[in-house]
Amino acid sequence: MFQKNKLADVKSGIVVFLVALPLCLGIAMACGVPLFSGIIAGVVGGVLVTAFSGSKYSISGPAAGLTAIVIASISQLGSYEAFLAAVVCAGILQILFGIIKAGGVGNYIPNAVVKGMLAGIGIILIIKQVPHLFGYDKDPEGDFEFFQSDGQNSFTELINMVNFITPGAVIIGVVSFLVLIIAEKPFYKKDRFLSAIPGPLLVVIFGMLLTAAFRGYPALTIDKQHLVNLPKISSVSDLTSNLFFPNFSFIMTSGFWVIVATLAIVASLETLLGIEAIDKLDPEKNESDTNKELVAQGIGNIVCGLIGGLPVTSVIVRSSANINAGSKSKLSAIIHAVLLLSSVLLFPQLLALIPNACLAAILIMTGFKLTKLSIVKEMILAGYEQSLPFFVTIIVMLITDLLKGVSAGLVVAVIFIIRDNITTSFDSTSELIDGKMYYIIKLPQHLTFFNKGYLISFFKTVQKNSIVTIDCSINKKINADAKDVINDFVISSKKKSITVDLIKYYK
Repeated sequence: MFQKNKLADVKSGIVVFLVALPLCLGIAMACGVPLFSGIIAGVVGGVLVTAFSGSKYSISGPAAGLTAIVIASISQLGSYEAFLAAVVCAGILQILFGIIKAGGVGNYIPNAVVKGMLAGIGIILIIKQVPHLFGYDKDPEGDFEFFQSDGQNSFTELINMVNFITPGAVIIGVVSFLVLIIAEKPFYKKDRFLSAIPGPLLVVIFGMLLTAAFRGYPALTIDKQHLVNLPKISSVSDLTSNLFFPNFSFIMTSGFWVIVATLAIVASLETLLGIEAIDKLDPEKNESDTNKELVAQGIGNIVCGLIGGLPVTSVIVRSSANINAGSKSKLSAIIHAVLLLSSVLLFPQLLALIPNACLAAILIMTGFKLTKLSIVKEMILAGYEQSLPFFVTIIVMLITDLLKGVSAGLVVAVIFIIRDNITTSFDSTSELIDGKMYYIIKLPQHLTFFNKGYLISFFKTVQKNSIVTIDCSINKKINADAKDVINDFVISSKKKSITVDLIKYYK
C-alpha cells in the first residue's frame, strides 16, 4: 500500500508540475518581474509552505489574484527590491495572524459562495486558456484579469483570436484533449502499465513530438512565441543574476506599510478561501488547520521576499489538480516543486519545446473539473437563497477578481440571512378563549435591532382587552432597540386594557 501511495504522489506531482509551470511563468510575466521569480515562489510554496502547512492537499505558489497588487506596489515603491521587503514584512504579519487565531474567518463563508468561487475559477481558466489553445498568445498564461492593460477583455480576446489561429496549435490542442479524455477512461486507469503514466505527461510528450514533426511544414510550424518560455540559467552566474534581494530603505514610510498590510490581508484571505475550497474538494473531507496555514504562508512569504520570489498563497487551480490526480500525501507538492526547479536548472532546452496548446488543454480540463454541471444543477434545485449567491459570485468574479466576487456573493448571502432573521424573529401563537385573545411570544436567545421592525408590526396586531405573555426564559441578550420596543408596548398596552405578563424579562 505504501508503494502504491508513493506512486500516486509521484503521478500527482508530475500533473501539478505541468499545471504550475505555465502559471508560475505566466504570473511573473503578467506582473512584469523576472520569470525566475515565479519559479522561486512555486518552489518555496511547494517545499517550505507544504512542510508547515495544515492542509494535506494544498499547493502554494504565486497567485493570479495578487497580480494587480504586485504591479501597483512595484510602481509605488519604485523597484522590485523594495517590493520584496514588503513581502518579507507581510509574511511576518501573516504569522501574527495565525498566532492570534485569525484563520477562523474562512469558516464564515457560506458553501454557496465557496462553490461559486470554484466554478468561477474554472470558467475563468477555460476562457483565458482557449486563445492559447488556438495559438494566440498575446496575454501570458497567468493573466486572469478580465480588463487588460491594452484595453481588451477576456471576451474580446476570444473574438480577436479568430484572426490569429495557428493550424499546428489547433491540431496539437485536439490531440491533447483526445489523450486527456482517453486517460480518464476505465480501461486506461485499470491497465497496470498505462495507469502509471499520467495523462498530462502523455499530452506533453505528444505535443513535443508534433512540434518537432511540424517543422518541415510551414503551414503547421509552431512559432517560438507559442512554446514555453523558460528563463535561461546555464551557470552559477546566471542563477545569481536571476536572484533579487529586498531593499528595506522604504521601511520608515507610511506608504510602505500600507502595501505590507494590503499584501498580508489579501494573501491571507485568498489562502483561507483556497483552504475552504480545497477541504470541500477533499474526498476524505479533512478539516485543515487554518491558523497553522497562515503561519506556513507567512514563513513562505518571508523566504520568497528574501530571495526574490513573488508572494505566495494557497492556490485552488493547482490544489484541485493535485486532488483530481489522486494525491495521497504532501509528497506530491514537494515533487512538483523539485520538478519546477529542475526544469529550469537541468533541462530548460527540453521544456522549451513544449507548445502552449498542450498546457492550455491541461488547464482547460482542470477548469471543466472545477465547473461541474452537477454543482450548477444542485445550486438551482436548492432554491434562490443558494443559487443567487452562487451565480453572483461567478458573475462578479468573471468581470473583476476573486475577492470581489466572493465579497459580492457574501453580501447576497448575508441579505438572505438578515431577512430570515427578521421574518423569524420569534415564535408566537394566539388563541381565542372565552371571548378574549391570548397571545404567547417566545423570544429567541438573541434579539437584535434587526428584529425591531417585526416586533413593532406584531404588537400593532394585538387586539384590545387581550392577554399577552412574553416568554424570555431562553433569552440571553436583547439589543437596546428591541428592548425599547418591548418596554414601549408594556406602557402603551395599559391604554388598550391589554394585560402583559413578562417571564424572566430583565429591563
